Amino acid sequence: MKISKIDTKIVDLPLSRPFKMSGVEITVSENVFARVETDNGLVGWGEASSSPAMTGETVESMVAAIEYLAPFMVGRDPAAFQENLAEMDWRLYGNASAKTVLEMAFYDLAGKAAQKPVSELLGGTKRTQVPIVHMLATGDIEIDVAEAAGYAKAGVTNMKIKVGGKPVAQDIERTIAIRQAVNDSVQLSADCNQGWSREEAVTFAKAASASLDFLEQPVMGHDVEGMAQIAAVSSCAIAADEGLHSVGDVHKHHDLGAAEGGSIKMIKLGGLTRAYEGTVLFEKLGMKVNLAGKTAESSVSSAAVLQIAAAAPSIEWGVSPTTPFLKSDVVENPIRVIKGRADVPSGPGLGVEVNEDALAEFVR
Repeated sequence: MKISKIDTKIVDLPLSRPFKMSGVEITVSENVFARVETDNGLVGWGEASSSPAMTGETVESMVAAIEYLAPFMVGRDPAAFQENLAEMDWRLYGNASAKTVLEMAFYDLAGKAAQKPVSELLGGTKRTQVPIVHMLATGDIEIDVAEAAGYAKAGVTNMKIKVGGKPVAQDIERTIAIRQAVNDSVQLSADCNQGWSREEAVTFAKAASASLDFLEQPVMGHDVEGMAQIAAVSSCAIAADEGLHSVGDVHKHHDLGAAEGGSIKMIKLGGLTRAYEGTVLFEKLGMKVNLAGKTAESSVSSAAVLQIAAAAPSIEWGVSPTTPFLKSDVVENPIRVIKGRADVPSGPGLGVEVNEDALAEFVR
């Protein structure tokens, strides 16, 4: 089986309602899809949301990178994962999101060819259902508190508050109020998305961290020393996200006491292989894992997140697929979250089938 054709599409997926984080409001997600064909007639799909602030890539640069890499990928075996990554890295520095789109499609193809779910091509399937982290991201204390109470009543056990977009005092008040609205069995975290200065983060940690299980990326990703400073005064664990782009970043956060765990995203590390390897490294170092997509991706990318979660040694901080934020999906069998959990697709490849007519409605 050899790759015969690679096509790309820029797709604008509307959200069901505005998603607010660290002073940014998202109403439409700008994504790139790749449709990859093989010489034996199989079709595989890959997808990633653009995140210029996280990876330095826009949808336009992602398409340019994929189109640059495509001639070097045609004729190769999609199941030769390490060799394909090495070829892409040799041909083009960086561009982790673009490489994620391609490798996701390669895994989809390899799984379909082998009639196995992608989790079996990674570390083997360790779980068939995963806990989903529900986001509290309106920025409105009354709405978020009401939603948190409703989620808890429905059996949801993992929730994350988006902070950093309001004055710190308001984030403190909202965080404490949300904890009071849910019972202690709920794993509650807050994600700042690099939105605070060191001083603001320390203020929040001293006042509100006792209400949380972990606080994610309170300062800029490159400020590992600042993360360690906040960890020293926090009553809860500190998690890294935007600061994790490589194995070296993981070791640095661990060695400096800057994070007890973090959010692993394919678009930061460059695909499924490295995201899965990241979960293995976290386990080795005694760090806790949250697996996440970027706001907001269809069930194509969310299926990939769930496949990695199924194979990961542990997922103590839950899984954060972003499909639930979309107004509509583009697959025949979308990911469903029921009572705070989602089944990992069991079909071959990613386990979801793209509806190309539905996708066409959102192509730019």
